[in-house]
Amino acid sequence: MERQLSTSFHGGSEEDRQLVILLPRHPLGHRMIHPGRALNEFECAVDGANTHQSHFQQSSIGDVCWKLQQDSRPESPVRCSVTGNDSSSSSQEPSTEPVLKNVDGDALHGNVRGNKDELAKIREGFDAWLAAFRKSRPHRDVIWRVGERANYVNTPHVIAMCGLPARGKTYIAKKLSRYLNWIGINTKVFNLGEYRRMATPLKSHHFFKQENVEAMSVRAQCALDALEDVCKWLEAGGEVGVFDATNTTFERRQLIREIIVDKMGYKLFFVESVCDDPAIIESNIRQVKITSPDYANMDKEAAVEDFLQRIDHYHDQYQTLDEVEEDCLSFMKIFNTGEKVLVHKHEGHIQSRIVYYLMNIHITPRTIYLTRHGESENNLRGHIGGDSDLSPRGRQYAAELGRFIENQKIPHLRVWTSWMKRTIQTARNIDAPQERWRALNELDAGICEELTYEEILQKYPEDFKARDTDKFHYRYPRGESYEDLVARLEPVIMELERQENVIVVGHQAVLRCLLAYFLDKSADELPYIHVPLHTVIKLTPVAYGCKVEMIPIGIEAVDTHRPKPQVPGHLEEKFRRPNVIQSADAIAQRSTD
Repeated sequence: MERQLSTSFHGGSEEDRQLVILLPRHPLGHRMIHPGRALNEFECAVDGANTHQSHFQQSSIGDVCWKLQQDSRPESPVRCSVTGNDSSSSSQEPSTEPVLKNVDGDALHGNVRGNKDELAKIREGFDAWLAAFRKSRPHRDVIWRVGERANYVNTPHVIAMCGLPARGKTYIAKKLSRYLNWIGINTKVFNLGEYRRMATPLKSHHFFKQENVEAMSVRAQCALDALEDVCKWLEAGGEVGVFDATNTTFERRQLIREIIVDKMGYKLFFVESVCDDPAIIESNIRQVKITSPDYANMDKEAAVEDFLQRIDHYHDQYQTLDEVEEDCLSFMKIFNTGEKVLVHKHEGHIQSRIVYYLMNIHITPRTIYLTRHGESENNLRGHIGGDSDLSPRGRQYAAELGRFIENQKIPHLRVWTSWMKRTIQTARNIDAPQERWRALNELDAGICEELTYEEILQKYPEDFKARDTDKFHYRYPRGESYEDLVARLEPVIMELERQENVIVVGHQAVLRCLLAYFLDKSADELPYIHVPLHTVIKLTPVAYGCKVEMIPIGIEAVDTHRPKPQVPGHLEEKFRRPNVIQSADAIAQRSTD
């Protein structure tokens, strides 16, 4: 779907002509706002004697007047022109961004007025959207009893990030979303920076000056779009929306509360990251910020300098969350990435879990190693579960694993295993402190323990098919489901987040759950993650995720991985009895030879 943006321009002695800029609409419905010189990046049609498609060349035009037409909203009151740098302001540093002026050619200033206009625009725009949204859904009138909905136990939540740039807000937002989705709470992050990049290519620090009223209007529109999308997503069945923005003033946070709590009836929880450690800030800028799309193809040192000036613009108006001035808000403040935590008026189990989780995360560089136990006797026989010993090849893997870990020279390493014999035997040769976790025991297959897949198909065909249909939620009779296993492993994740270097010697289903957390896999993907025997999986946390390395140790083992079946209830040939027996006999013969 295309949108039209009408403009006029003056070019030397040529007559004024009308242009229609065809702007593609973003798939999520965001309005594309492109003031000034950004227009040269888009195709445009010139409505003149010879209408044709051409590129808008900034060098061939003078001032550009523009006005954005919006669907289902009042027409934007903003009309401005964009020119080159203002050469008259010699006392200030030269700007690489255009100076924004009103239609009369006067520069726009006024910090206080700009803030008020920005908030008023968001408030009015949201009211218009909310009225249209309610009108389009008359069959759900009950949800608009917001005074009642705010008291429901399962009320949707909005988590609003808060803090200066380069304080780790997006890092926290993404980790929190990954954790909540992993434990089954449907969560999505709405990053305001992404909305801004969709709206305008202007990205130097000048765009973030508070006196740049026209730029503030663009930012206000982006904030409005993001808040509307949060609400639409929650109304469509989402449970937690994370609004990832700076939200650095009392007025902005009060407006968010007015929209989220008073008008929509959701629960609201602010999370502020406070950091005054220059080393942490510089590390965040160099490792994360200068690699963002804002600084693509830009010199690193110039990018660092520009971002530091952007921080200064925010710092001029920064107001930290205050438990006296903002007593009505629920929030937590994290100081210097966990050095200290302050929690104010949190409510409900979701906010409690968020607080507990965020109290455990840290940014200290570390590595997590995951490996399955060595090949077991039950693996050879094709039996699931049980507590069998290692096979000869499994014992060989245990010896090689010890040598591999020794060669890695990993400082302060800790070893975690389950209480099952095969994991304890596998970790026997690792020279590091060891702990046993019952939570790391393999998924309990209940009445199907120590049966082959073929035996399960023959004895319990309906259960076999039901598990193929929904493997994550299916629970073995008198046993567990993957969903149960995730709940059992939550304390393990909390402790992993607190630790430095750890190697977990576990089981196939257990490691699938842990990998799903670190790699942000869905419930549908989790039960089919491939975790081969005799392979070390190295996880290195990076800015917004995890780097994964698969390191085969080089010792043969049976393949126990069963991919998602195309037909539920169908068993692949390699898991049928004759093939399993022949495979086991052949392996035993090679071992004796």
